[in-house]
Amino acid sequence: MNSADLLEAAPGQTTASTEPVTHTSKARWKPNVTVAALIERDGRFLLVEEDTSDGLLLNNPAGHLDPGESPLQGVMRETLEETTCTFTPEGFLGLYMSRFRRTRTGEDITYLRMAFFGSVSEADPALSLDEGIVRTVWMTADEIRACPERHRSPLVLECLESYLAGERYPLGILTVHDSVFAAPAHHRAA
Repeated sequence: MNSADLLEAAPGQTTASTEPVTHTSKARWKPNVTVAALIERDGRFLLVEEDTSDGLLLNNPAGHLDPGESPLQGVMRETLEETTCTFTPEGFLGLYMSRFRRTRTGEDITYLRMAFFGSVSEADPALSLDEGIVRTVWMTADEIRACPERHRSPLVLECLESYLAGERYPLGILTVHDSVFAAPAHHRAA
């Protein structure tokens, strides 16, 4: 459901996708922040095939944002680790959320994904794919659409459709304060 759909919903109206999550503990809820790269070359999109507890699944080059790095640094690092290609971000695709329940543990997880689009170098033969990544694959949009059961996340298709719809934002839309790269000072929280 995109933002326009949420804004059009009548006040007080709820759906399965807009119902608030009920928490029984007093711990603050925090989504898992991830970064992802959408890379197109000659009408094909670069995906990685990952060995997961649910079998071999397809994903964009993506992963968790690490402490002390900007989203751009994170997406460049993750793409290199998962594809052995150097990613050159050209723009921001969007901010996406999804909710997932782990098959093995039943853990309820929300992901907040920052997606970027750009290009990659050729694979570096001196590097190895990250643990769990079986291979990289280039697929057409129709091939990706044809196998949603093989997507690691519903955001694989959401990001693809956003890109194909022409959604693009300049990289300058993101601001990273210098405090991200240094030990925290004693200031009030934002």
